[in-house]
Amino acid sequence: MSDNDLACYRIHITGIVQGVGFRPFVYNLATRLGLWGWVLNSSSGVEIEAAGPVAVLNDFVRRLRDEAPPLARIENITVAPCDPAACDLRPVFRILHSEARPGEFLPISPDVAICDDCLRELFDPRDRRYRYPFINCTNCGPRFTIIRDIPYDRPNTTMAPFVMCPECQAEYDDPANRRFHAQPNACPVCGPRIEFRSRPEGPSLYGEEALQAARRALAEGLVLAVKGLGGFHLACDATRDEPVLRLRERKGRVDKPFALMAFDLATVERFCFVDEADRALLTSRQRPIVLLRRRPDAPISPHVAPNNRYLGFMLPYTPLHYLLLEPADGFPPALVMTSGNYSEEPIVTTNEEALARLSALADVFLLHNRDIHARCDDSVVRTFSGAALPIRRSRGYAPDPVRLPFPVRQVLAVGAELKNTFCLTRDRYAFLSQHIGDMENYETLRFFEDMVEQLKRTFRVEPEVVAHDMHPGYLSTRYAQALADRLPLFPIQHHHAHIASCMAEHGLTGERPVIGVAFDGTGYGTDGAIWGGEFLIADYGSSQRVAHLRYLPLPGGDAAIRRPYRVALAYLWATGLPWEEDLPPVAHAPAVERIVLERQLARGVGVVPTSSMGRLFDAVSALAGVRQEVNYEAQAAIELEMLVDEGIEEAYAFGLDGGEIDPAPVLRAVVADVRAGIPAPVIAAKFHNGVAAMVRDVCLQLRLATGLNEVALSGGVFQNMALLRRVVRLLEEAEFAVYVHRAVPPNDGGISLGQAVIAGRA
Repeated sequence: MSDNDLACYRIHITGIVQGVGFRPFVYNLATRLGLWGWVLNSSSGVEIEAAGPVAVLNDFVRRLRDEAPPLARIENITVAPCDPAACDLRPVFRILHSEARPGEFLPISPDVAICDDCLRELFDPRDRRYRYPFINCTNCGPRFTIIRDIPYDRPNTTMAPFVMCPECQAEYDDPANRRFHAQPNACPVCGPRIEFRSRPEGPSLYGEEALQAARRALAEGLVLAVKGLGGFHLACDATRDEPVLRLRERKGRVDKPFALMAFDLATVERFCFVDEADRALLTSRQRPIVLLRRRPDAPISPHVAPNNRYLGFMLPYTPLHYLLLEPADGFPPALVMTSGNYSEEPIVTTNEEALARLSALADVFLLHNRDIHARCDDSVVRTFSGAALPIRRSRGYAPDPVRLPFPVRQVLAVGAELKNTFCLTRDRYAFLSQHIGDMENYETLRFFEDMVEQLKRTFRVEPEVVAHDMHPGYLSTRYAQALADRLPLFPIQHHHAHIASCMAEHGLTGERPVIGVAFDGTGYGTDGAIWGGEFLIADYGSSQRVAHLRYLPLPGGDAAIRRPYRVALAYLWATGLPWEEDLPPVAHAPAVERIVLERQLARGVGVVPTSSMGRLFDAVSALAGVRQEVNYEAQAAIELEMLVDEGIEEAYAFGLDGGEIDPAPVLRAVVADVRAGIPAPVIAAKFHNGVAAMVRDVCLQLRLATGLNEVALSGGVFQNMALLRRVVRLLEEAEFAVYVHRAVPPNDGGISLGQAVIAGRA
């Protein structure tokens, strides 16, 4: 067949190709090339029949991939020649109605920040959508949070109740318009609207009056509950102590940092040091919260992030945010923008729930009447070595799938207890849920259950097996056990799942094991102890524990975790160091408690052995006088990290005896330095240096014994940038190939991916 011969191609495209302007792109490209045929959305992707000269068709296929819309992500293009006589072709190119096909699925786009074109229109007085808080197009706006089902068409979204006016309908129907089939398309005439209330039962203001009333409230120091894409935020002036402290008191959030939002990048740079990688994340279409080093003179209240060198900033990602933060004399340059909920509860999503549940937290309310179908918290990210390292993977990223290095069976992996996410797998896709939260109450469990059913339906997954953590007390484990009469259960050791998640996101096939370093606070071990300072030889099929921190006593479980001074006292006792009052944790502990604790340790009553690196960080933090009690997870370790003196190269030395790593020499050295008056920043640096050197030394021993040269780092301790930088530098200097998390968090928010891949491969 020559290049000029007439041919017909049937083309099937999979990936994120719906709701991103892909059909009008296909239509306009085909029309420019003089092809005829049609394009439609189906439940499994985009289908195309195109006819024309062979050379033109081949050029068309190439340009489908090379020139795809910015939000599209093509996974696969299948091209099959077909008989022109048998095809439904007419001498035009058409866009046909969507087809839903039972059992088929495709990825859907996460919510996307407002694009530059819509932002220009938002502030253009000549535009009919001037200052309209819900402006969007095919290149931006809500997706995941409004979708009820696929295909992604307006009747399957929460925009279904809003009937488009003639002008919006004309845009929606015009393939040459960037709002062609933009499912949330609307304007002030026909779309959602904002509403302001000064109290739950009070009168309402709408439109620009509502917006200005909300801005006045913020300028006056009030707390505003504002409805966003995936739920409500609580907002207040971040530059004044009084509103920040009032919000902390009401929310029951003593010290945990608040997230911030500023109007533009220049404003963020007034408050924080921002490098190129940070800028790329801040301005990305995901618009996560980015952890940034605070400038010493930043006019942000110290109560936003107590005892922390970092601030979590994000830029506006909805038109309403841009309007709310528009710079003006007397208006705050930065707002606290924290989740609209009580601590440890799911974010509030409905107007009715906000008015009822947030009335004790907020002074005033800015609502809107577009329903949120899937609640979704903001994502949190930091940069490491010029690239993203996720801390919380949610809005903007979920439910974007992780592409697996091999096909797996359909699995539901229910994750862990803290920072829970779950994962569904199908073929080569792993669909991680948005951040669910800590599975410690009924409300979070209900959120988890609802999202499992929604994502199963959306991605047409019928699990063949349920993977869960080995810990018998986790709510996620109990949820899995309730399914045991219908589906086989696959219990997976916590740290094996951590390492498998890191392997999977890097596309490792598992044909060769890796050295896995899994450091965290709590993980149920195969011997019933609490693990957390682990070295594994692992692939997807097996995991061998080859080294670990020596077991030390953890008295009282959660009570010790909340009170690091108890961990420090237990570790001193186990190391043979007396409890003398010149040591900060001894001085902090009441005398009666010390008597009870000593008896408890001597008798072994209510004491669990632990190899946890997270608890060792707690003990050192308490010994150095940094933090004796905590009110949020990892607070003692975080505050120790914040003090590290980067000019110190000395390191505490661990004892290495075969597979057992002894922290006793480190504890003795810390005690000696405390008594010698060595400052806490020096102690913090020597401890971090010592942990990093220990990781390198153990990995060198394991390489000598096994020949393995790839190291995967996972677990919540590796959110610590001071430690991660040191570990990676030392391992790379020793010529190891090192894998750190880039797609899912190193903490328990990424563990469901590891569970899913292990069970899916079994």
